[in-house]
Amino acid sequence: KPDDIGIAPAKERILDVGQRSAGNRDGQDAGTVGPGIGACGEEEADESMSDLLRRLGWDGRLDDAFAPYAAEGLVPGRVALEHTHIYRVMTEASECLARVSGRLRHEASARADFPSVGDWVALSPADHGGDARIVAVLPRRSRFSRRAAGDPTEEQIVASNIDTVFLVAGLDGDFNPRRIERYLLVATESGAAPVIVLNKADVLEKADADRLADSVRAVAGGAPVHTISCRVPGAVDVLRQYLGPGATGALLGSSGVGKSTIVNRLIGHDLLKTRDVRESDSRGRHTSTARQLVLLPEAGVLIDTPGMRELQLWNSGESMTATFDDIEALAEACRFRDCRHRQEPACAVHAAVGAGTLSAGRLASYHKLQDEQEHQVRQLDQRAQIEEKRRAKLATKALNKRLVKRDER
Repeated sequence: KPDDIGIAPAKERILDVGQRSAGNRDGQDAGTVGPGIGACGEEEADESMSDLLRRLGWDGRLDDAFAPYAAEGLVPGRVALEHTHIYRVMTEASECLARVSGRLRHEASARADFPSVGDWVALSPADHGGDARIVAVLPRRSRFSRRAAGDPTEEQIVASNIDTVFLVAGLDGDFNPRRIERYLLVATESGAAPVIVLNKADVLEKADADRLADSVRAVAGGAPVHTISCRVPGAVDVLRQYLGPGATGALLGSSGVGKSTIVNRLIGHDLLKTRDVRESDSRGRHTSTARQLVLLPEAGVLIDTPGMRELQLWNSGESMTATFDDIEALAEACRFRDCRHRQEPACAVHAAVGAGTLSAGRLASYHKLQDEQEHQVRQLDQRAQIEEKRRAKLATKALNKRLVKRDER
């Protein structure tokens, strides 16, 4: 039952929050496009998918990817919420609860192969009032990933198929430019366009807020930086330019920076719960406890995420170069091409720190993230070696069994 798993009943669901009225427990709203939670509609779609799917971000690329599943009679949908082995999925006819099929579970080789919020999936509609089954996850065009907590070799996908990542930070006592650099690095690797949102500008004098914003722009690598206060009516309107029809934005940041409040301002009423930060240190308290997708009333889709206690790098790849382009530019003048900017002589990067044109804190952040990236690569290599040995052992065991059977014949 929806109530038993922490998923909102039909009258509280978030699909089309600006245009659909609250309905009864059976989910029959005024103006609804299909049945409520618990059943996926099986109505035939037009040649081009319905307007609702288009608003959710469906495009021609997905038409091609879904064609084989359409031939099997499956239904396309987008994952709106993930909760311990069960998902809430939006389809062109309804919202429904769904579980991973045995076929997908068997074919999945890693955690990242399972659905995440924002994924487009192929659904087998529910039979006799049960849950639908997610048979396949369609190819992702972008994904925001981090290293899974407690497992250094496991990827955790935070959100998928994002066009714009809003990196939200508060200008209160918890402001940390080094944390912004970390989020920016992971956002750049995701394939989505990063936008930095500095919230709570009302807690500072305008001159101080502008100074902090300029310090962030200096390390943003060209990413837009917006300073807002959710207490000011209309302040979030500057973000709507990134949320056109079919576009998906995701809000990421630590607890207490105001992500849920931003969502509420964009949709026009308090849909998501919010809480005040602790007065002693401006640290947030977890309000959002699960990632969820919200369809905005005018245009665009937002994915709200819980505050992250840690954001460990997964695969930063070439994003280090893009995020720290100022250091990479200085490195061109180093004596040694493989200079690591630590103790090497004639290092142009260290010279810039000494001259005051590069902050020591930024270089320290670069070194920290670089070390973390290299450590992650080593761990993944070790896991790959262990997996290769395991496969070789299984292959040898299978071969020996076949040889024994042959000799017995």
